[in-house]
Amino acid sequence: MKLPRRQFLHLAAGATALTVVSRIASAQTYPTRPVRIIVGFAPGGATDIMARLMGQSLSERLGQQFVIENRPGAASNVGTEAVVNAAPDGYTLLVVTSVNAINATLYEKLNFNLIRDVAPVASTHREPFVMEANPSVPVKTVAEFIAHAKANPGKINMASAGIGSGNHISGELFKMMTGVHLVHVPYRGGGPALVDLLGGQVQVMFATMSSSIEYVRAGKLRALAVTTATRSPVLPDIPTVAEFVPGYESSFWTGVGAPRNTPADIVEKLNKEINVALADPKMRARLADLGGTPLPGSPAQFGKLIVDETEKWGKVIKFAGIKPQ
Repeated sequence: MKLPRRQFLHLAAGATALTVVSRIASAQTYPTRPVRIIVGFAPGGATDIMARLMGQSLSERLGQQFVIENRPGAASNVGTEAVVNAAPDGYTLLVVTSVNAINATLYEKLNFNLIRDVAPVASTHREPFVMEANPSVPVKTVAEFIAHAKANPGKINMASAGIGSGNHISGELFKMMTGVHLVHVPYRGGGPALVDLLGGQVQVMFATMSSSIEYVRAGKLRALAVTTATRSPVLPDIPTVAEFVPGYESSFWTGVGAPRNTPADIVEKLNKEINVALADPKMRARLADLGGTPLPGSPAQFGKLIVDETEKWGKVIKFAGIKPQ
Protein backbone atom coordinates (compact mmCIF):
# COMPACT_ATOMS: atom_id res chain seq x y z
CA MET A 1 0.00 0.00 0.00
CA LYS A 2 1.35 3.38 -1.00
CA LEU A 3 1.04 6.02 1.72
CA PRO A 4 0.20 9.65 0.94
CA ARG A 5 3.32 11.86 1.10
CA ARG A 6 2.06 13.85 4.11
CA GLN A 7 1.25 10.70 6.07
CA PHE A 8 4.63 9.16 5.16
CA LEU A 9 6.52 12.24 6.34
CA HIS A 10 4.52 12.29 9.55
CA LEU A 11 5.34 8.65 10.28
CA ALA A 12 9.01 9.18 9.41
CA ALA A 13 9.21 12.15 11.76
CA GLY A 14 7.56 10.12 14.48
CA ALA A 15 10.04 7.28 14.01
CA THR A 16 12.96 9.72 14.23
CA ALA A 17 11.54 11.22 17.42
CA LEU A 18 11.12 7.75 18.93
CA THR A 19 14.75 6.92 18.05
CA VAL A 20 15.99 10.09 19.77
CA VAL A 21 13.83 9.43 22.84
CA SER A 22 15.04 5.83 22.90
CA ARG A 23 18.68 6.95 22.84
CA ILE A 24 18.11 9.44 25.65
CA ALA A 25 16.39 6.76 27.70
CA SER A 26 19.25 4.39 26.93
CA ALA A 27 21.82 6.84 28.27
CA GLN A 28 19.72 7.57 31.35
CA THR A 29 19.42 3.90 32.28
CA TYR A 30 22.92 2.82 31.17
CA PRO A 31 24.41 0.60 32.42
CA THR A 32 21.79 -2.06 33.18
CA ARG A 33 24.30 -4.91 33.39
CA PRO A 34 28.04 -5.40 34.04
CA VAL A 35 30.51 -3.62 31.74
CA ARG A 36 33.80 -5.17 30.62
CA ILE A 37 36.95 -3.06 30.50
CA ILE A 38 39.54 -4.82 28.34
CA VAL A 39 43.21 -4.32 29.29
CA GLY A 40 45.71 -5.44 26.65
CA PHE A 41 48.39 -6.28 29.20
CA ALA A 42 48.91 -8.72 32.05
CA PRO A 43 47.76 -7.82 35.57
CA GLY A 44 49.96 -5.69 37.80
CA GLY A 45 51.34 -3.08 35.42
CA ALA A 46 50.55 0.62 35.27
CA THR A 47 47.77 0.10 32.70
CA ASP A 48 46.10 -2.60 34.77
CA ILE A 49 46.34 -0.57 37.97
CA MET A 50 44.78 2.48 36.31
CA ALA A 51 41.98 0.35 34.86
CA ARG A 52 41.15 -1.12 38.25
CA LEU A 53 41.10 2.28 39.93
CA MET A 54 38.75 3.62 37.27
CA GLY A 55 36.63 0.47 37.21
CA GLN A 56 36.08 0.65 40.96
CA SER A 57 35.07 4.31 40.78
CA LEU A 58 32.65 3.75 37.88
CA SER A 59 31.13 0.74 39.65
CA GLU A 60 30.45 2.85 42.72
CA ARG A 61 29.03 5.77 40.77
CA LEU A 62 26.92 3.91 38.20
CA GLY A 63 25.66 0.98 40.26
CA GLN A 64 26.91 -1.80 37.97
CA GLN A 65 30.14 -3.76 38.02
CA PHE A 66 32.88 -2.57 35.65
CA VAL A 67 34.86 -5.78 35.35
CA ILE A 68 38.54 -5.70 34.32
CA GLU A 69 39.42 -8.36 31.76
CA ASN A 70 43.11 -8.80 30.91
CA ARG A 71 43.75 -9.83 27.28
CA PRO A 72 47.55 -9.64 26.88
CA GLY A 73 49.24 -10.42 23.60
CA ALA A 74 50.96 -8.78 20.62
CA ALA A 75 51.76 -5.60 22.56
CA SER A 76 48.06 -5.02 23.42
CA ASN A 77 46.79 -5.65 19.87
CA VAL A 78 44.89 -8.79 20.94
CA GLY A 79 42.81 -6.85 23.46
CA THR A 80 42.28 -3.94 21.09
CA GLU A 81 40.96 -6.21 18.33
CA ALA A 82 38.55 -7.86 20.78
CA VAL A 83 37.00 -4.48 21.55
CA VAL A 84 36.92 -3.37 17.91
CA ASN A 85 34.86 -6.50 17.12
CA ALA A 86 32.52 -6.13 20.10
CA ALA A 87 28.98 -4.78 19.94
CA PRO A 88 28.97 -0.95 20.05
CA ASP A 89 26.59 -0.78 23.01
CA GLY A 90 28.80 0.59 25.78
CA TYR A 91 29.24 -2.76 27.52
CA THR A 92 32.75 -3.46 26.20
CA LEU A 93 35.38 -0.77 26.73
CA LEU A 94 39.10 -0.60 26.06
CA VAL A 95 41.95 0.90 28.02
CA VAL A 96 43.72 2.84 25.26
CA THR A 97 47.37 3.69 25.89
CA SER A 98 50.28 5.39 24.18
CA VAL A 99 51.35 1.89 23.11
CA ASN A 100 48.28 1.75 20.84
CA ALA A 101 49.47 4.92 19.10
CA ILE A 102 52.91 3.36 18.61
CA ASN A 103 51.47 0.09 17.31
CA ALA A 104 49.48 1.88 14.61
CA THR A 105 52.72 2.34 12.64
CA LEU A 106 54.90 -0.41 14.10
CA TYR A 107 52.56 -3.19 12.93
CA GLU A 108 51.84 -3.04 9.21
CA LYS A 109 49.06 -5.64 9.02
CA LEU A 110 46.69 -4.97 11.90
CA ASN A 111 43.10 -6.11 11.49
CA PHE A 112 41.85 -2.72 12.64
CA ASN A 113 42.58 0.97 12.35
CA LEU A 114 42.93 2.59 15.78
CA ILE A 115 41.70 6.04 14.77
CA ARG A 116 38.83 4.72 12.64
CA ASP A 117 37.65 1.79 14.76
CA VAL A 118 37.99 2.98 18.37
CA ALA A 119 35.75 5.77 19.61
CA PRO A 120 37.58 7.97 22.13
CA VAL A 121 35.68 8.24 25.43
CA ALA A 122 38.05 9.94 27.88
CA SER A 123 41.72 10.30 28.68
CA THR A 124 42.56 9.24 32.23
CA HIS A 125 46.18 9.78 33.23
CA ARG A 126 49.68 10.64 32.10
CA GLU A 127 53.04 9.79 33.62
CA PRO A 128 56.57 10.59 32.49
CA PHE A 129 59.32 8.23 31.68
CA VAL A 130 62.47 8.94 33.65
CA MET A 131 65.83 8.98 31.91
CA GLU A 132 67.87 6.95 34.40
CA ALA A 133 71.52 5.94 34.40
CA ASN A 134 73.38 3.40 36.44
CA PRO A 135 75.47 5.34 39.02
CA SER A 136 78.66 3.95 37.47
CA VAL A 137 78.08 6.14 34.39
CA PRO A 138 80.17 9.31 34.98
CA VAL A 139 77.38 11.82 34.31
CA LYS A 140 74.92 13.80 36.39
CA THR A 141 73.03 15.78 33.76
CA VAL A 142 71.54 15.20 30.32
CA ALA A 143 74.15 17.52 28.81
CA GLU A 144 76.94 15.49 30.38
CA PHE A 145 75.30 12.28 29.15
CA ILE A 146 75.10 13.57 25.57
CA ALA A 147 78.77 14.56 25.66
CA HIS A 148 79.73 11.20 27.17
CA ALA A 149 77.70 9.29 24.57
CA LYS A 150 79.22 11.24 21.68
CA ALA A 151 82.69 10.55 23.05
CA ASN A 152 81.86 6.83 23.31
CA PRO A 153 79.66 6.02 20.28
CA GLY A 154 78.15 2.55 20.35
CA LYS A 155 79.53 1.80 23.83
CA ILE A 156 76.47 2.75 25.87
CA ASN A 157 73.63 0.21 26.12
CA MET A 158 70.04 1.44 26.38
CA ALA A 159 67.55 -0.99 27.96
CA SER A 160 63.85 -1.21 27.17
CA ALA A 161 60.84 -3.41 27.92
CA GLY A 162 60.92 -4.61 24.32
CA ILE A 163 60.94 -3.43 20.73
CA GLY A 164 58.26 -0.80 20.23
CA SER A 165 57.71 -0.26 23.97
CA GLY A 166 57.33 3.24 25.33
CA ASN A 167 60.83 3.09 26.84
CA HIS A 168 62.28 2.08 23.48
CA ILE A 169 60.49 4.74 21.45
CA SER A 170 61.33 7.44 24.01
CA GLY A 171 64.98 6.48 23.67
CA GLU A 172 64.78 6.49 19.87
CA LEU A 173 63.29 9.99 19.95
CA PHE A 174 66.21 11.08 22.16
CA LYS A 175 68.70 9.53 19.73
CA MET A 176 66.98 11.16 16.76
CA MET A 177 67.00 14.62 18.34
CA THR A 178 70.56 14.51 19.75
CA GLY A 179 72.42 12.40 17.20
CA VAL A 180 73.92 10.10 19.84
CA HIS A 181 74.56 6.42 19.13
CA LEU A 182 73.12 4.17 21.86
CA VAL A 183 72.86 0.39 21.51
CA HIS A 184 69.28 -0.73 22.11
CA VAL A 185 68.96 -3.82 24.30
CA PRO A 186 65.33 -5.06 24.39
CA TYR A 187 64.05 -7.23 27.24
CA ARG A 188 60.85 -9.18 27.75
CA GLY A 189 59.33 -6.60 30.04
CA GLY A 190 60.36 -3.61 32.10
CA GLY A 191 61.21 -5.68 35.20
CA PRO A 192 64.11 -7.63 33.68
CA ALA A 193 65.39 -4.44 32.02
CA LEU A 194 65.51 -2.64 35.37
CA VAL A 195 67.33 -5.58 36.98
CA ASP A 196 70.13 -5.30 34.44
CA LEU A 197 70.19 -1.51 34.70
CA LEU A 198 70.63 -1.85 38.46
CA GLY A 199 73.35 -4.43 37.89
CA GLY A 200 75.23 -2.28 35.37
CA GLN A 201 74.87 -4.66 32.41
CA VAL A 202 73.14 -1.74 30.63
CA GLN A 203 73.84 1.90 31.32
CA VAL A 204 70.67 3.88 30.64
CA MET A 205 66.91 3.43 30.38
CA PHE A 206 63.86 5.60 29.85
CA ALA A 207 61.94 3.84 32.62
CA THR A 208 58.36 4.35 33.72
CA MET A 209 58.23 6.38 36.90
CA SER A 210 55.85 3.99 38.65
CA SER A 211 58.27 1.07 38.24
CA SER A 212 61.52 2.82 39.09
CA ILE A 213 60.92 5.77 41.41
CA GLU A 214 61.86 3.83 44.57
CA TYR A 215 65.24 2.93 43.05
CA VAL A 216 65.82 6.62 42.33
CA ARG A 217 64.86 7.61 45.86
CA ALA A 218 67.18 4.94 47.28
CA GLY A 219 70.10 6.20 45.16
CA LYS A 220 70.38 2.92 43.25
CA LEU A 221 69.63 4.68 39.96
CA ARG A 222 70.46 8.24 38.93
CA ALA A 223 67.55 10.22 37.47
CA LEU A 224 68.86 12.59 34.82
CA ALA A 225 65.54 13.97 33.60
CA VAL A 226 61.83 13.35 33.16
CA THR A 227 60.43 13.13 29.66
CA THR A 228 57.27 15.22 29.99
CA ALA A 229 57.15 18.84 28.82
CA THR A 230 57.03 20.08 32.41
CA ARG A 231 58.68 18.84 35.59
CA SER A 232 56.94 16.15 37.58
CA PRO A 233 55.47 17.10 40.99
CA VAL A 234 56.68 13.70 42.20
CA LEU A 235 60.33 14.55 41.36
CA PRO A 236 60.26 18.36 41.29
CA ASP A 237 64.03 18.74 41.49
CA ILE A 238 64.64 16.62 38.40
CA PRO A 239 64.73 18.66 35.16
CA THR A 240 62.98 17.77 31.94
CA VAL A 241 64.83 16.42 28.92
CA ALA A 242 63.46 19.44 27.05
CA GLU A 243 65.53 21.76 29.24
CA PHE A 244 68.55 20.32 27.42
CA VAL A 245 66.93 19.13 24.17
CA PRO A 246 64.32 21.75 23.19
CA GLY A 247 61.08 20.25 21.91
CA TYR A 248 61.60 16.80 23.39
CA GLU A 249 58.48 15.27 24.98
CA SER A 250 57.39 11.72 25.68
CA SER A 251 55.01 10.20 28.17
CA PHE A 252 52.95 7.16 28.95
CA TRP A 253 49.23 7.91 28.93
CA THR A 254 46.00 5.98 29.27
CA GLY A 255 42.37 6.53 28.40
CA VAL A 256 39.13 4.74 27.71
CA GLY A 257 37.82 3.85 24.27
CA ALA A 258 34.82 2.00 22.86
CA PRO A 259 33.91 0.31 19.57
CA ARG A 260 33.10 2.82 16.84
CA ASN A 261 29.39 3.65 16.50
CA THR A 262 28.89 3.42 20.26
CA PRO A 263 25.99 5.84 20.93
CA ALA A 264 27.24 9.37 21.54
CA ASP A 265 25.06 9.80 24.61
CA ILE A 266 26.64 6.77 26.28
CA VAL A 267 30.12 8.06 25.39
CA GLU A 268 29.23 11.45 26.91
CA LYS A 269 27.87 9.84 30.07
CA LEU A 270 31.01 7.77 30.54
CA ASN A 271 33.18 10.82 29.84
CA LYS A 272 31.36 12.83 32.49
CA GLU A 273 31.68 10.10 35.12
CA ILE A 274 35.37 9.48 34.36
CA ASN A 275 36.15 13.19 34.70
CA VAL A 276 34.31 13.29 38.03
CA ALA A 277 36.37 10.32 39.20
CA LEU A 278 39.61 12.03 38.13
CA ALA A 279 38.69 15.09 40.20
CA ASP A 280 38.33 13.02 43.37
CA PRO A 281 41.16 13.82 45.85
CA LYS A 282 41.62 10.11 46.66
CA MET A 283 42.07 9.26 42.98
CA ARG A 284 44.52 12.14 42.50
CA ALA A 285 46.53 11.00 45.52
CA ARG A 286 46.64 7.42 44.26
CA LEU A 287 47.82 8.57 40.85
CA ALA A 288 50.51 10.70 42.50
CA ASP A 289 51.74 7.59 44.34
CA LEU A 290 52.17 5.98 40.91
CA GLY A 291 54.03 9.01 39.56
CA GLY A 292 51.13 10.11 37.38
CA THR A 293 48.71 13.00 37.04
CA PRO A 294 45.04 13.04 36.00
CA LEU A 295 44.33 13.80 32.35
CA PRO A 296 40.71 15.00 32.18
CA GLY A 297 39.08 16.21 29.00
CA SER A 298 36.38 15.71 26.39
CA PRO A 299 36.11 12.80 23.92
CA ALA A 300 37.23 15.19 21.17
CA GLN A 301 40.34 16.19 23.13
CA PHE A 302 41.22 12.55 23.72
CA GLY A 303 40.67 11.83 20.03
CA LYS A 304 43.09 14.62 19.13
CA LEU A 305 45.70 13.19 21.53
CA ILE A 306 45.43 9.79 19.84
CA VAL A 307 45.79 11.28 16.36
CA ASP A 308 48.70 13.54 17.35
CA GLU A 309 50.58 10.75 19.13
CA THR A 310 50.03 8.29 16.30
CA GLU A 311 51.51 10.77 13.85
CA LYS A 312 54.42 11.70 16.13
CA TRP A 313 55.54 8.17 16.92
CA GLY A 314 54.99 7.08 13.34
CA LYS A 315 57.72 9.51 12.29
CA VAL A 316 60.13 8.20 14.94
CA ILE A 317 59.48 4.55 14.02
CA LYS A 318 60.08 5.23 10.33
CA PHE A 319 63.20 7.30 11.04
CA ALA A 320 64.71 4.58 13.22
CA GLY A 321 63.58 1.74 10.94
CA ILE A 322 62.00 -0.15 13.85
CA LYS A 323 60.34 -3.47 13.09
CA PRO A 324 58.25 -5.58 15.53
CA GLN A 325 59.73 -8.69 17.11
